[in-house]
Amino acid sequence: MKNKIILTFMVLALAGCAEKNPLLKEWNTPFGLPPFAEVSVEDYLPAIKKGIEMHDKELEAITNNPAEPDFENTIAAMDCSGALFNRVYAVFANEELINGTEAVQEVSTEVTPLVSDHFSSISLNDKLFERVKSVYERRDSLGLLPDQMRLVEETYRDFERSGANLPADKKAQLREINARIASLQLQFTQNLLKETAAWTLLIDKEEDLAGLSADFIADAAQRAEAAGHAGKWLVGLDNPSVMPFLQSADNRDLRVKVLDAYSNRCNNNNGSDNKDIVKEIVSLKHQKAVLLGYPTYAAWKIDGSMAGTPDAVYALLEQIWPKALEAAGRELADIEALAKEDGITTIHPADWRYYAAKAKAANYAYDQEEVRNYLKFENVRDGIFYVSGKLFGLKFIKLTDVPVPNPEAEAYEVLDADGSSRGVLYMDMFARPGLKGGGAWCSDYRGHRIDREGNEVKAVVTICGNFPRPSESKPSLLTADDTETFFHEFGHALAALLSDVRYSSLNNFIADFVEVPSQLNEHWAFEPQVLEVYAKHFETGEVIPMELVEKMGASARYGQGFATTELVAAMLLDMDLYSITDMPENFEPMLFEARTLADRGLISEILPRYRLPYFLHIFSHGYDAGYYNYMWASVYECDAYKAFKESGDIFSPEVARSYRYDILSHVNEEDAMSLYLRFRGRPATIDALLENRGMK
Repeated sequence: MKNKIILTFMVLALAGCAEKNPLLKEWNTPFGLPPFAEVSVEDYLPAIKKGIEMHDKELEAITNNPAEPDFENTIAAMDCSGALFNRVYAVFANEELINGTEAVQEVSTEVTPLVSDHFSSISLNDKLFERVKSVYERRDSLGLLPDQMRLVEETYRDFERSGANLPADKKAQLREINARIASLQLQFTQNLLKETAAWTLLIDKEEDLAGLSADFIADAAQRAEAAGHAGKWLVGLDNPSVMPFLQSADNRDLRVKVLDAYSNRCNNNNGSDNKDIVKEIVSLKHQKAVLLGYPTYAAWKIDGSMAGTPDAVYALLEQIWPKALEAAGRELADIEALAKEDGITTIHPADWRYYAAKAKAANYAYDQEEVRNYLKFENVRDGIFYVSGKLFGLKFIKLTDVPVPNPEAEAYEVLDADGSSRGVLYMDMFARPGLKGGGAWCSDYRGHRIDREGNEVKAVVTICGNFPRPSESKPSLLTADDTETFFHEFGHALAALLSDVRYSSLNNFIADFVEVPSQLNEHWAFEPQVLEVYAKHFETGEVIPMELVEKMGASARYGQGFATTELVAAMLLDMDLYSITDMPENFEPMLFEARTLADRGLISEILPRYRLPYFLHIFSHGYDAGYYNYMWASVYECDAYKAFKESGDIFSPEVARSYRYDILSHVNEEDAMSLYLRFRGRPATIDALLENRGMK
């Protein structure tokens, strides 16, 4: 039976608010896209409140349904509830990331506790849980299809893990903890955004630009002029500015100054300091885990993942850690030899990227700036489209007359091989320091599903980055790392666009498998036959010379010691932090960080990829006790790519078809191991990962 009550509520809501708020109108736009240009900051809070109100009414209708609980009137009805809230909140959540103005941050301060309380109310709703539990206990007798059985089991498990079986006083305590954590996470994020934007290095002497590329210098001049310092050069702490500076600037004192500022963000004992927030979040999460019957937060978080237990995570990381340190030690010897020529006897972390680039150039005659000339943003984008077409038959049609979330964003309709639409893809890839979140990410405005009337709802996906902006004289030229990042985020987008699940709640891969599609997609970025298609000189159009491609290939594994060490160091820091069993009152985050990394043998010349005061992944973005996901996924994506290589064709139609229809189409309709076994025919091994990183 269709849930007509829910549909009626939503129709009434839209009708009642149609004249007041563009977010609550029916979106009469191409593809049903959000009417971005019509939305003002003032529209978000009332729209989200209305969405919460409607969701509450929908759930109340499910809870008070006099009919015996069954799959349709309880589980499926819950899955399709909250449509108004979901579509409104998706617009706001993405706006926070791409346009974090002070006004947007103020709204977020009000919205965050409302949303936290709303979802706590759902997970701790006794009557609703009783209906879910009733269906769960009778699931084997209900004639459910496999994806329906999975949805029942996952819904019950989510309630159970969220405290549904706790007594009333413990539920109230858990609710308070969840609300406080949500508030602290928001404060952590906002502090980092402010601290990253606040610090700049103003250069007024040309000699201090030695070693830096002409493109970097032009960008620094543009930044300085925009900040009111025409004729000077400005370096920021956003990645497109800080990382090239650390890699290329000859002035060692300035490199040290920039790295110290970067690595001490939110650790300056000022209004944006995050140390006390770190301490409180860790304490609250430990309290939460104990309330839910787990010894540590890591044990709670990892339960139900592919890894299953913290011990399994440690077992993987501790296989890789000594090999990474060994490789980093070999790289350090090269760095020390080059630094000694400059009279430097003690390596500072600010020296590593600089001398590693020189060592790479010396050992492989590899010039990273030369490679950038062949990595024009638009060409890399077209190369990604080419790979997606070869693997899955997809086509990308640029849309010019549709709403976009930012004037710089591009929009594409994605067509399948048979010409049918898979959905819409946005790309917003250039840096906007001070407004846009750091790094790169993929999110959505709408996920794929089948609605209650049997209609397919197509995905609307966005990928965002912080790539170098084009200048007046040059287009945006990407580094090899930028290019790899572009392929990575596009892999996430492909997973969203190729999903064929019918239930929204099953449209997310399990946490430690979610990075497999993204990391797998990176493998095609620098394959010679792919580079020949998209890597063309931005001025002459000349295809990248095979000699340079060979140098790229030969040098690809150089630096993996550093890259793997800084990455696994952050993973171990995350795991150790959330494996605390007894939180001392005098806990000092920076002392904990120093001790845990020293005890594990991290060499002093390498910092972890993220230090605690700016480790956004584990204090705001849901990777708490889960930053290991990237390494866990690496085992599977390297093994999966090996399937393509073993076929003799990196675009093997058979392997690509299996990957798409055995894994990407199903997302969380089955457990990730079952999906992978169907694709590969066996469990993944660590061999391909070690081989790929040159550590076997």
